[in-house]
Amino acid sequence: MTQPRITLGVSLKMYFSYQQTLDWSQQVAEIARRHPAIVTGEVGLFVLPAFPAIPAVRAAFQGSEVRVGAQDLCWEDSGAWTGEVSGTMLAEIGCRYVEIGHAERRRHFAETDKQIAAKLAAALRNGLTPVLCLGEEQHVTSQQAIAICRQQLMAALSEARQQQLSGEIVVAWEPQWAIGAPAPAPDDFIAEVCQGLRQINDLGDVHCRVIYGGSAGPGLLGRLGHHVSGLFLGRFAHQPSALAQIIDEAAALAAAAQAVTEG
Repeated sequence: MTQPRITLGVSLKMYFSYQQTLDWSQQVAEIARRHPAIVTGEVGLFVLPAFPAIPAVRAAFQGSEVRVGAQDLCWEDSGAWTGEVSGTMLAEIGCRYVEIGHAERRRHFAETDKQIAAKLAAALRNGLTPVLCLGEEQHVTSQQAIAICRQQLMAALSEARQQQLSGEIVVAWEPQWAIGAPAPAPDDFIAEVCQGLRQINDLGDVHCRVIYGGSAGPGLLGRLGHHVSGLFLGRFAHQPSALAQIIDEAAALAAAAQAVTEG
């Protein structure tokens, strides 16, 4: 599979029941198996269901190019960590991605920068691609948002650097004030911040793709154009038809990028 020009991710959070998760996955798998941009890898799609559904969701997407991951992991690979799930086990059952540092984890479960850094290192150590969530709490200027997110990114990478780990990270910028809002952040604001984050170049052996989350839905990717490398989707992807529309938008953007490269 080629490196995708556009990356789409979907976190199902805890919205669906087990059966609803499987029904959704089967419908999305049918879309993915016949969509040329997904088949060729021009558009990459990953899905993050709740822990108990991961094996069945992987089975539903078998024969497609969709990758499956988890919404969290423990910072340790084994031991007396009741209720936790290790990156070792996630890799063993076929996960490719894992979400780290979402604002809800910080807010409701008091996750610290130190814990997030340890989780990111655990993901890379186990061959998983971290989906690192960054985002400012309040609506500030684009330059202030970039500075806040840069600080969060460097803090999250600290343990991986100490362990001399390398790999790829998907940076999901989600301004906290836009999560769950009726609409995403303003288009020009998203473009400016994503562009600023993409220009951070002192990351050592780690390569980052920057995607936008925070009430992202149909229509947004077409408006943003090449200022972002993709979207991290939540409830606006709960309808497979809406996700299909976003995949079409991503395919058009990928095709335009290819035309520019070839031209």
